Amino acid sequence: MNLLIQSLFIALNLLLTDTKPVEKKKPNVLFLFADDQRSDAIGIYGNPYIQTPTIDQLAREGSRFNNAYVMGGNHGAICMASRAMLFSGKNLYKVFDKLTGQHTMTMQFAEAGYRTFGTGKWHNEKEMFEASFQEANNVYLGGMANHYDLPLRDYGPDGKLGEPTRKGYSTEQFAQAAINFIKDHGARKTDQPFFAYVAFTVPHDPYSPEANYINHYPDGSLPLPGNYLPYHPFQFDHLTVRDENLTGWPRRPEIIQMILSDYYALITHLDGQIAKILNTLKETGQYDNTIIVYAADNGLAVGSHGLLGKQSLYEHSSKVPMIIKGPGVPQDQELDAFAYIHDLYPTLADLAGLPKPQDVDGQSLVPVIQGEIDGVRDALFTSYRNTVRAVRNKRYKLIRYPERDYTQLFDLKMDPLEIHNLAELPEYQDKKSEMFQLMEKWQKSFKDTVALTADVIKPMAYDPDTLKRKPDGWQPEYTLKRYFENQ
Repeated sequence: MNLLIQSLFIALNLLLTDTKPVEKKKPNVLFLFADDQRSDAIGIYGNPYIQTPTIDQLAREGSRFNNAYVMGGNHGAICMASRAMLFSGKNLYKVFDKLTGQHTMTMQFAEAGYRTFGTGKWHNEKEMFEASFQEANNVYLGGMANHYDLPLRDYGPDGKLGEPTRKGYSTEQFAQAAINFIKDHGARKTDQPFFAYVAFTVPHDPYSPEANYINHYPDGSLPLPGNYLPYHPFQFDHLTVRDENLTGWPRRPEIIQMILSDYYALITHLDGQIAKILNTLKETGQYDNTIIVYAADNGLAVGSHGLLGKQSLYEHSSKVPMIIKGPGVPQDQELDAFAYIHDLYPTLADLAGLPKPQDVDGQSLVPVIQGEIDGVRDALFTSYRNTVRAVRNKRYKLIRYPERDYTQLFDLKMDPLEIHNLAELPEYQDKKSEMFQLMEKWQKSFKDTVALTADVIKPMAYDPDTLKRKPDGWQPEYTLKRYFENQ
């Protein structure tokens, strides 16, 4: 009997010694990136008029940030700088709109054994896309474009992007490329995780929804923004840059409502295509082990403050949606912590169990997501060209226009739409001084050398009747007829 017990003990000991701990399978990453979507253009972010059931459900299954921002841009195409920051993890003043020479987010994941795939818009250097993705399909190199007629590229046998071809409406082409990749990965029955980056070109103008979504929101059915103005009250930069040309001055309420109808239709169509991508993840058994990010590169005015575009530092133009769902992320969590787009690189690396990225400025938001801390920063700085600087804390926001020697101070708790400028009121002078000091501190930390008062002060007044607009080369017939020929 003793011999039997001894033998069993030896066998059990050998079994325990030889058994290695089972490695947890690394999560996949699906990164869904919208173009020019302001943070409140999603139902779950408090908009009762727009239909985004898929994105809303994604947010309910994960955590959403209420104060996520793009840091700014060095020219009118904010998305170039935004995407350079996203992929490098660095702040605006380290990369501006260039990625050459950077160790990108997907490079880091590839080095950790991930299969990397990209589709959609790439508004940085072509060579950096090819260096950052192992596989690619339906890639658009550029910025503004006709959604109906995008030149799309695929990888050739040499791992380089080939010549462009036209295939159909952009949102559907990018979604289908993602679906095909997810199906292929599921069929491989492999333990290798993937990182799929899907960068849509909507709801960026031209505001030309897919044909079945035209009039999805009838003209006049959507309310004007709460901070709608017929004109911006002063000149601070180029008032005819890019998006601003879509309609004339004054911004007629019925035209702004038309723009909103098209803008929301682009987003609702996008929501439907995202549903197809997520359903494919579920059908192939990969949904539960996939970290899913939904974000946008910058916001958009769409009639707020008399503006249409993103070339300002108001909340509507610099704040973006940011939703993260997946393993290790609490469900239906709303977070007020300040976040930048470039925090997503170290955050995803942290969630996936990768080594901490080196030489990045973004900070992992995982401790915030998991409830360990309230935030990774107590204030947030944004900038646009040499013409605008802004800083905000939990309650107040200061916007400074150096070339106009003009300041705005907003109480975001009482005035989230930034309507009432408190900068010249006697009772707010101490707060104004405090916020100026905070701005100077952040400028110094980023090595931003722009003086907060320019040597030459330009006039704020302007004559809207002298502003001239013309359509760009990317506007399809729908947009030309709707916004140029009929106005």
